[in-house]
Amino acid sequence: MTDEMLFSQLMDEENEGVFPVISMEGDEDLHKVDIPEVLPVLTLRGAVMFPGVVMPITIGREKSIRLMRDAYANDKYIATVAQTDARLDNPTWADLYQVGTAARILRILEMPDGSTTAILQGIKRIRLAEYISDDPYFVSRIESIPEVNSFTDPTKDVEMLVSTVKDVAMSVLRLSANLAQESMFALKNIESKTFLINYISANLEMETEQRQHLLESHSMEERAQNLLEQLLLQRKELEVKNEIQDKAKGDIEKQNREYFLNLQMKAIQDELGGTPAEQEVRELKEKASKKKWKEWVAKIFEREIAKMEKMNPASAEYPIQQSYLQTLIDLPWDEATQDNLDLAKANEILNEDHFGLEKVKERIIEHLAVLKLRGDLKSPILCLYGPPGVGKTSLGKSVARALNRNYSRIALGGLHDESEIRGHRKTYIGAMPGRIIQNLKKCGSSNPVIVLDEVDKVGNDYRGDPSSALLEVLDPEQNNAFHDNYLEIDYDLSQVLFIATANNVSAIQPALRDRMEMISISGYIIEEKREIAKRHLIPKQKEANGMADVELEFTDEALTVLVEEYTREAGVRGLEKAIAKIIRRLVKMRVMNQTHPKEIQPDLVREIMGVPIFQRDKIMEEHSIGIVTGLAWTESGGDVLFVESSLSKGSGNLVITGNLGDVMKESASIAWSYLKAHANEWNIDMDLIEKNNLHIHVPEGAIPKDGPSAGITLLTAIASVYTGRKVKKSLAMTGELTLRGKVLPVGGIREKMLAAKRSGTSDIILCEDNRKDIEDIPAMYLEGLTFHYVRRVDEVLSLALLPYNE
Repeated sequence: MTDEMLFSQLMDEENEGVFPVISMEGDEDLHKVDIPEVLPVLTLRGAVMFPGVVMPITIGREKSIRLMRDAYANDKYIATVAQTDARLDNPTWADLYQVGTAARILRILEMPDGSTTAILQGIKRIRLAEYISDDPYFVSRIESIPEVNSFTDPTKDVEMLVSTVKDVAMSVLRLSANLAQESMFALKNIESKTFLINYISANLEMETEQRQHLLESHSMEERAQNLLEQLLLQRKELEVKNEIQDKAKGDIEKQNREYFLNLQMKAIQDELGGTPAEQEVRELKEKASKKKWKEWVAKIFEREIAKMEKMNPASAEYPIQQSYLQTLIDLPWDEATQDNLDLAKANEILNEDHFGLEKVKERIIEHLAVLKLRGDLKSPILCLYGPPGVGKTSLGKSVARALNRNYSRIALGGLHDESEIRGHRKTYIGAMPGRIIQNLKKCGSSNPVIVLDEVDKVGNDYRGDPSSALLEVLDPEQNNAFHDNYLEIDYDLSQVLFIATANNVSAIQPALRDRMEMISISGYIIEEKREIAKRHLIPKQKEANGMADVELEFTDEALTVLVEEYTREAGVRGLEKAIAKIIRRLVKMRVMNQTHPKEIQPDLVREIMGVPIFQRDKIMEEHSIGIVTGLAWTESGGDVLFVESSLSKGSGNLVITGNLGDVMKESASIAWSYLKAHANEWNIDMDLIEKNNLHIHVPEGAIPKDGPSAGITLLTAIASVYTGRKVKKSLAMTGELTLRGKVLPVGGIREKMLAAKRSGTSDIILCEDNRKDIEDIPAMYLEGLTFHYVRRVDEVLSLALLPYNE
């Protein structure tokens, strides 16, 4: 037999074991061959060698390779014994059977895949008599076991026994699809009864213990009898298997393919002794055994899985119960990530991801400091509120990275079903846990950072109020036992760091707002926007548009033009879109093999972006009568608004236009009434008031406007038109007006100051009580602004109106 023929019969195995036995009839008198009294011992895994049989084995262990090469270089004789446990890589003497077969090495082959294969021929049965050495490989003194061979002069019964073994073996070959048909041809042509029995014993599919039992048989007749029992058992198993297959093939003519597959599956399950339902229960129990959860949770799980075992898998409740148990297993009950308590590193990460936002960063570092000192802390509920595009949501991701926690985001905008928070009762069709529990499953830890986005846009209808359901989630005193309707078990949320975001604080339910620590993120000044663009927006858009490796830089002047003329906003979302537009234009030039500049200048910005959208100083270049600049707060941040007033012949009526709300209309009425009551103090002719109509208009009429903070702005505009005195340019104001002429403080001061800076305003009139709000704003935001604090209306008019002759 050539090396190629041998290789074609070998199985692809990495450890010692039997390969398909080569059908080679041996010498009937092999047991008379003289072999050395001391032999090296080769241990076989999952294999037993029989006298007279030639088989290839693959050698994987280093000591086995060395044994084979040493023996091949000497007398070529070795002892082969099987391991009692095939899984052992380094067996001891105690792990070996005592009866084996002495064998002769016919050839050693180096296979194409790099493994070593040896061709062995069994000689005679032997017993390990005395252990001599186990280093570098096993060496033992052996005893030959005489073979009681009743086949030398067989009786009629023995002849019938061997003939029966041969016939049953042939029928097993015909029934089996796994055994090679070449084996049937070899079996037919074997004449030696001894070799026939040994050959079948070596080839029959059976456990190592059964094959070893055949080898240890006292006589050949006993071995043949034991072999016949194994053959009959295997034939019966094959007949049952083929009967199942034949039955399935017959049924397929009457039923569709799906039924056939189900029948096959059922037949296999019956043979294996387990149904899919039992397998599912077993898998759930195995997963549960690895969970780290409290004893009371484990008891609930055991109770529920016992209930599932009693259910009919075809019932409607079964998949519901299965899904519920899977949810219990998937939840991270006591699995938490380790917090990063390196304050310097956490601060570095926060500064790396976001520019500015000092209050938020300081609050997170404080949280880490307390956690490091105490070792345990209920996570605070932070609410970041401010205009869109200032980085509220992305800040949550940075906080998770700084704390080394998992991160998840829940979008609450438009949510109006309480069950989205608390979950549905599992008895309902399509029931599932609430979003809180679902996100904990997704995070895989019980202490993630979860961002509750747009908490001010939660709605409510007949299905409940989600804001009320969030009260338990966001209350540090209650959320250690959060109740989800689906789960029906209290879950501890106290380790979760919730970060809520909102645009309009007034739209948040008061009780919900009371449970959160409010942190304002107002917006950015031009200098901050330039820095954010350089650090984050430009690299991000270069990466997104395939220009990451291209040298490209925006000058400060170009970024200033983008901010002032094209993207007037509190955040940087519009700025990012503008940067993306410019980079896309450069990408187009690059793809079309046109030369593009490496430095973006203002002229190129205007060329690409087109006509400027905003003209900052257009209406503030000169003193005007009846036109006053006010400061307003909106959900998109601070903004400037202009109040215009004029007189026309009439009967002293007041006309108000500009899509104003009721509160703002009342402020206009108060201002008009106050000036009529104090006309003499301001040298206003009553005939002018009574014989002329006063028209007050606030431009951009498509935008609704409301609030009391325009009170002094309306008063100044009316006083200017009645007195004919001009209003100072570059002046803006905000404050509520009373009928007695007092000026009251207003909110949103930080946002309004940023809007004033964007508009080019230099002087600001505020209520004296707002001084503390200005002192709380960093100096860099106030650079270039002069503040005038007032308590009464006369101070406002003295500051805002120029003398008559100017």
